[in-house]
Amino acid sequence: MTDDPRTISVTGSGSAEAAPDLMTLAIGVECRRDRVAEAFEDAGRAASAVTAALRGHGVPDADITTSGLNVRAEVGWQEGRGQVVSGYLASTTFSVRLHDPAASSALVAAAVEAGRDEVRLNGLELGFADPAAVHARAREAAWADARTNAEHFAALAGARLGRVASVSMHPGPGAPVPLAGMQRTVASAALPVEAGAAGVNAAVDVVWELLD
Repeated sequence: MTDDPRTISVTGSGSAEAAPDLMTLAIGVECRRDRVAEAFEDAGRAASAVTAALRGHGVPDADITTSGLNVRAEVGWQEGRGQVVSGYLASTTFSVRLHDPAASSALVAAAVEAGRDEVRLNGLELGFADPAAVHARAREAAWADARTNAEHFAALAGARLGRVASVSMHPGPGAPVPLAGMQRTVASAALPVEAGAAGVNAAVDVVWELLD
């Protein structure tokens, strides 16, 4: 009968940084009118003007996705009458992927001009066209950190590392995290968009056998 091999378990963490090269813009249109048909038709015209402006700035059809569509009555309370319909609201939202963040400010300005008062900007998200490459570098950094820690502890124990017994990743990373102090203005306009470096993190648990 042989004794089970001695092991050491460590957690390594690492990160990688890169400049975001993909922007996802949430843009919408809202129209309030007295009649539901008017609200729907005017929202459609405004939405068509917005998407035409996007395409005019080089955004392909594949990067424009309708992510919401809604028509509803707006109801108010009146004394003696209860709930009364005061109008109708028609709205739609688009998710727009921009592969050239440097052109985003001019593109947003064109969309707002096209849609006028009916346009709603609902936020943006900066990310990577190829996130796998950035995450791979973060995992490599986490592995290197784990090995460095394991070698240190093994030396303290008067041993050396043997084969790897197991490897497990921590739960998947979330969205890229913007890094403070590294911002760069991607365009000069009334409302510039800042795209700086973004970082992703990774962590790995590794078990090594210890050799005498």
